[in-house]
Amino acid sequence: MNKPLSIAVVVGSLRADGISHRGALALSRLAPNTLDLSIVPIGDLPLYNPDREGQADTAPWAAFRDALKPADGVLFVTPEYNRSVPAPLKNAIDVGSRPYGASAWAGKPAAVVSVSPGGLSAFGANHHLRQSLVFLDMPVLQQPEAYIGHAATLFGDDGAVSAPDTEAFLSTFMSRFADWVSLIASVNKERRP
Repeated sequence: MNKPLSIAVVVGSLRADGISHRGALALSRLAPNTLDLSIVPIGDLPLYNPDREGQADTAPWAAFRDALKPADGVLFVTPEYNRSVPAPLKNAIDVGSRPYGASAWAGKPAAVVSVSPGGLSAFGANHHLRQSLVFLDMPVLQQPEAYIGHAATLFGDDGAVSAPDTEAFLSTFMSRFADWVSLIASVNKERRP
């Protein structure tokens, strides 16, 4: 059997017991065994300022980039704040994309799952994030799209999903994401000199 593909999971919310974190745990439980998912924390990243690059207090930037670089793909799980992504997630995107020419994101296949306690399912954050990912040269899984509304009671602390239909959908989503990462990883491998 081939080694599982490494997936960096970036959770947009800093809340340890928040819906996004519980959703990420659920997605990890439902992922096929061809994927190895691990959450890459973003809460300790200082705000990005290129003038501070290389200073001792920005060591978390280097650690974050080092955690992303070996990943075969990235799964983003995010809530919506004011019709966009939360500030810590935007900061993580900026940190990972720098220094210029050394982006830790470039070429990595990605997927976006947005979660919300409300009915709009964080649609705005999902699409706003996708705009950034296009610029970062991250091919994003297009279908199925994953907007999870009314999510406050869907996910248990252990990642269990309370609604069978949602569990089936997320299982299918993760299977499609596994196929997507495998496809892009093989294309990237062929392009390497």
